[in-house]
Amino acid sequence: MAPVLFVSSLWILYAYLCLIIWSLVRPDRRIWPPPRRWSWQFFVFWGLFYLGIAVSAFVIVLDWNHWRVPPEIRFWIGGPLSLAGGALVAWGVRTLGLENTQGKAAGFITNGPYRFTRNPQYLGDIVMLSGVLLLANSLYATVIMLLLILSFIILPLPEETWLEDQYGKPYLQYKSQTPRFL
Repeated sequence: MAPVLFVSSLWILYAYLCLIIWSLVRPDRRIWPPPRRWSWQFFVFWGLFYLGIAVSAFVIVLDWNHWRVPPEIRFWIGGPLSLAGGALVAWGVRTLGLENTQGKAAGFITNGPYRFTRNPQYLGDIVMLSGVLLLANSLYATVIMLLLILSFIILPLPEETWLEDQYGKPYLQYKSQTPRFL
């Protein structure tokens, strides 16, 4: 069952990555950020994201501990990375608010973790997924987590042009003073 779900997860994440790249290449027809909440772009983007996460979670559970990562690395590095990344994501969501997190222009935020990085939620996701990759100790999970990490690395790129359009000069100044990740 794990191999079938793994291949399904790859296809879902491939489609998700294609939407992000499409949004980067074609900002006039972008999927992310969606043009408005409850649009077809909103449902397609978030639907693929949550479907990919759900299928990936099943793969991780079914293929748990079937690889070669030593327990010392898994638990002493993977656990803290997962917790630290999750905490950064939660702090970012709380500071930014759910509407802004979902791609709606609901105010420009530069406080909290946004003082240090323009993308604390994505940075937190990358750190958390790195921890899950180690904890799962699975080749399937490693491939899936690396694809998700790649998506979180390129996801800010189509957002930046959208943020420039939404917030103009204040965002450009913030962008010049605050790193994308670190």
